[in-house]
Amino acid sequence: MNKRPAAVAITALALALTLAACSDSGDSGDSGDSEDSTGKSAAGTTVSHIHGLGLDPADQRLYVATHEGVYTPDAKGKPELVGDSKDDFMGFTLADDKTFYASGHPTSGGNKGLIRSTDAGKTWKSLSLSGESDFHALDFAHGTVYGYDSTNGLVRTTKDGVSWKDGARLEALDIAVSPTDPGVILATTAEGVARSSDGGKTFTQGQKPVMAFLSWSTKDALYGIDTSGGLNRSTDGGTTWKKVSTVPGGQPQALTAVAAEHVLAATQTGVFESKDGGKTFEERLAVTSSGGH
Repeated sequence: MNKRPAAVAITALALALTLAACSDSGDSGDSGDSEDSTGKSAAGTTVSHIHGLGLDPADQRLYVATHEGVYTPDAKGKPELVGDSKDDFMGFTLADDKTFYASGHPTSGGNKGLIRSTDAGKTWKSLSLSGESDFHALDFAHGTVYGYDSTNGLVRTTKDGVSWKDGARLEALDIAVSPTDPGVILATTAEGVARSSDGGKTFTQGQKPVMAFLSWSTKDALYGIDTSGGLNRSTDGGTTWKKVSTVPGGQPQALTAVAAEHVLAATQTGVFESKDGGKTFEERLAVTSSGGH
């Protein structure tokens, strides 16, 4: 089987541009900056190839999962490496109590499967599917981890992080779970947004508009960002959409709706935050645009 079936079809509609084209070839993506004795990158560090965003609800600290590790802005707003891992973090989501879930590739190559941190990204532990799966999208809702396993083109769910239920096979880029119904999952496909009402066992054919990324914070606040950075909102679970604005910086790399009016979006030039439902954005972290790896 093709190792990454999702990328094949989506490339045709330029959605692959948002994938950042990371591979498991062992390329660490190091920017060449020197490191201090703590393993943190020294001044001049830049981040690129963002795969996930999260905001700690307790202290509003921003976490950015990239091709070169997980970063957070320091006191001066510059990117600071969290922990000492510079692995490629792909799927990334915050749960609770400083618990993060992620996937991706070690710098040495291969697939991470599902990994978890219980100390806000400082250290990580492998839970399952190590060497077998690379989740390009993860969502945590209803006490469940929902994942899109890009290695196998498969939607999967787990309660304990170890035992998985396999759902439908489809070619997708991102998923979002209803905050009120654990059975409703949306997926971005080359045809548009596909919908599952049975926990991912089956999906309808994708319906336009075509979105790159989705995030669903509250019942009436489903956000989608298209391939050009256009931010759209649906108040009816994806049946209808209304464009709100265009996020600065061009092609999108990640999207997270923190709350109904609170949105984080990463594009080629930065991580941007909106507290008015996407009408206006402020830059939280600068990003260096670079070509695919």
